[in-house]
Amino acid sequence: MASVDEYEQRELQLNRFKRLIGELLRGEMTRNSFQPWEIDLLLDFESCQLPSRRRLEILRQYQKAVERQMESGPGPPIKLSHFLILREQRRNALE
Repeated sequence: MASVDEYEQRELQLNRFKRLIGELLRGEMTRNSFQPWEIDLLLDFESCQLPSRRRLEILRQYQKAVERQMESGPGPPIKLSHFLILREQRRNALE
């Protein structure tokens, strides 16, 4: 069972993640202070080649996946690259 501190930490991470993904969706960063895990996510995001016409849709799917992850377990949020691999594996399993 998660302690109050763990729950608060997860909530804080989830709120920071939502802010970060919102900035990515808008295409502009409005701050200059980041947690180490946020920097990891940004670097990972930069390395992922998202098709521009599907970028927003993929980021929204990723956001929902992270929200589910953070509701059921500890953070930090999964990286976009890991999400894309899992998504591809699920797709291939359905074929």
